[in-house]
Amino acid sequence: MLWPMLAIVLGFLGVAVLAVLAVRVFLEVRRLSAQVALASRRITQASGDLERAAADLARAGQGLRT
Repeated sequence: MLWPMLAIVLGFLGVAVLAVLAVRVFLEVRRLSAQVALASRRITQASGDLERAAADLARAGQGLRT
């Protein structure tokens, strides 16, 4: 009777450990996705800044051509 009860307890503890690890992974994925979203917004903003700077440079270069 001891061995079946021990197997049940160990099985339950194994499932509990897996549940805790799953929650930790879920929280880390949420944190990572927030960081990816922030990086995406920054890249989009930098791309827009680069396009504006390139347009300004092109206009300045057109004024130098004769």
